[in-house]
Amino acid sequence: MSVPAPLPPTTANWHWKNKNVTPWGREWFERELTSINITGEGSEVVTISKVTDVDGDIELGQRKSKLITIFDCKVSCAWSGTASDGTEVKGTLIIPEVSHEIVLDGLSDYAYNWTLTTASSPEVESIFTLAKSRLPAALETKFAEFAVAIVDTHGKDLTVSADPSRSGTPAPAASTSNGTGASVPTAAAPAPQPAEKKKKSNINTTSITVEGSFMAAADDLFGLLTDEKRIPMWSRAPVQSAAKADTEYVMFGGGVKGRFISLTPPSGIVQTWALQSPTWPSGHHATLTTTIDQGRDSSTVTFVMDGVPVGMEDEIKRNIEGYYIHGFKSIGYVQLYPSPPPYITTSQTRAPRKTVNRPAGSESYVIALTLAALVLLAAFALPYFTSPSAPK
Repeated sequence: MSVPAPLPPTTANWHWKNKNVTPWGREWFERELTSINITGEGSEVVTISKVTDVDGDIELGQRKSKLITIFDCKVSCAWSGTASDGTEVKGTLIIPEVSHEIVLDGLSDYAYNWTLTTASSPEVESIFTLAKSRLPAALETKFAEFAVAIVDTHGKDLTVSADPSRSGTPAPAASTSNGTGASVPTAAAPAPQPAEKKKKSNINTTSITVEGSFMAAADDLFGLLTDEKRIPMWSRAPVQSAAKADTEYVMFGGGVKGRFISLTPPSGIVQTWALQSPTWPSGHHATLTTTIDQGRDSSTVTFVMDGVPVGMEDEIKRNIEGYYIHGFKSIGYVQLYPSPPPYITTSQTRAPRKTVNRPAGSESYVIALTLAALVLLAAFALPYFTSPSAPK
């Protein structure tokens, strides 16, 4: 009985597959988060001493040849620190939601619930302040690496490779015996032919545009987008940015990478842009053109991204709005919105007053009624004045 031929990789990878990796995910959090170490002024140190609980589900799915991370966890930690005078400080930290929607889509912000278990003192409060101000950025950097780690570790278990070297080991060449015990090759092995270079698959792309107006000067907004020291203020993650043409940059803790093409302070930036996500085509770069128009009392920032893979328009637009526009707002920049159409006044909407068409001769009719009433009044009054008892 012959063995059925395996499905082609394109067909095998098209249908939905799913792998639960929750135990592995818990171990990843326990290992990676406890490696965080923050140093303050002098000898002050704050660390995540232990991950006490990871409550939730962590899965990796595949659909239509795309790997999709699915996770939503509540992470509970114990943190500790050492003050400059040697005082040991301890507390707990709960992050209610670490999910795909927050880490990759940026649909909402992280929440941090802090407690301090050491008795309060000036030294203890100093360490507590250091923990609350510095640990979130370090944690979010680690969270940004989580989805990539899931795919790197477990993606090979779901994806059927088209590379023959992964599907089996070549059998040794067949040989025959010449009767003396020596093996004689049946045929000379053909000379290896140079492998044909695979043509890069074409990616259907489109463009998206996101715009926001802020009560800020153009040079201020330009600095927010390029200055390595200011970007973490609104991105809430480590960044590498030399802000020079033909230099590479890394933003959002490695979530976005690219290269600056040109910078024209304070009005424009052109850069390549690649999302480090399983859904983004490998090796593909879009082009992000940022234009800053200075107005009288505000500036308008317009992000135009060319080369967005078809099907990812909504996701990338949400990312730009969530990370860039919302990021500016999160540090106090006031966003202006288009003015609503002017209201129409009552006088403009009041219906014209209708003219009542009175029948012809109505005025004469009224006069006649008035005269008749006077005649009747005179008729009743006349006997009173002509009677003998009338006053003289």
